[in-house]
Amino acid sequence: MRRTPLHGFHLEHKAHMVEFAGWEMPLYYSGILEEHAQVRTSGGLFDVSHMGRVKVTGRHARRFLERVCSRRVSDMTAGQCRYSLVLNEGGGVRDDIIVYRLDEDDFLLVVNASNRSKLMEHFEAVRSAGDLAVKLEDHTEKTAMVALQGPRVMELIGRYSKEIPSLKRYRFSVKNLLVMKITVSRTGYTGEDGIEAILPAGAVGMAMKFLLRDVDPSAAGALIRPAGLGARDTLRIEAGMPLYGHELGEGIGAWSCGVDFAITMEKDGDARGEPFVGQEALRRVMSEGGPKHRLVGLELEGRRAARQGMSVLSGETAVGTVTSGCLSPSLGKSIAMAFVEPSRVEVGSAVRVETGKGSVLEGRVVPMPFYKAAK
Repeated sequence: MRRTPLHGFHLEHKAHMVEFAGWEMPLYYSGILEEHAQVRTSGGLFDVSHMGRVKVTGRHARRFLERVCSRRVSDMTAGQCRYSLVLNEGGGVRDDIIVYRLDEDDFLLVVNASNRSKLMEHFEAVRSAGDLAVKLEDHTEKTAMVALQGPRVMELIGRYSKEIPSLKRYRFSVKNLLVMKITVSRTGYTGEDGIEAILPAGAVGMAMKFLLRDVDPSAAGALIRPAGLGARDTLRIEAGMPLYGHELGEGIGAWSCGVDFAITMEKDGDARGEPFVGQEALRRVMSEGGPKHRLVGLELEGRRAARQGMSVLSGETAVGTVTSGCLSPSLGKSIAMAFVEPSRVEVGSAVRVETGKGSVLEGRVVPMPFYKAAK
């Protein structure tokens, strides 16, 4: 298994380590529920170095990205981040990514760990097919990435920078800190305010000491404490955020995933008007009446969690499938996301989730996100 540059930090803080997408990662430190509450009430530190980081440069960089991304990127300004999908030819989701525009023809893509290798192959195929002057560099092993998430994170960041707390959502800044260059974005995957920072792999130890010099992350009541993949998952479910392998996938049509904002159908692509990969398939879906399933939120009675793959029923008729579920630590309710037939997406619609052996959970369709952080 690969190890991130923060591996020593995880061991020092007694993390329970597991394999995830080929990486040895912390599932939890003190406990998932405790870490979930820490992020919702104060702040949590996540190691997200396993996420792929790919530089895209060259005079055809914009043209290349318009071809591989479902969302327009050419109108982005320097210092802006944008969420997008990368689709296959059938309109399924190869991955969801964050695009950073560093300069005119200089971009950075943050991709999911489990999809990095296949995306690099796809990117190279698109580059070669179009004979595009684009340089693709995988910077994942050269860099580290951490996320600080929670309502008090900016209190900590404000001790070291006045600029970063003033960043708007989905904007970033490149800062020179000591002898290193750090890219800091106001993004995240928890539904809370916070930042994600990319820095040189060799500078992680020094950066962590500097960032946490006024904080003891092992102390009870600390402003910032480390959090693992377990809390990251319950937090993102409460925030209604999709995850590859659950709400997103090669066999899942992009129109079904609840992220229509990440699809720009009217864009021209490049100067020749080329469509992005998968665009024609998306057009066909809409011309044939739209997707067969839509992503919805469910609130279920009792404290049992629905799991991926469980059937969603309307009466006795199967109308969909659960994609993710948990007993929400913040709300104290059983919540889930599911793909259901379009006729069943109306908020308030009664549903049942079949758990197996004749047991069902009664529930209803509710708006997402399930949890909204206080502003």
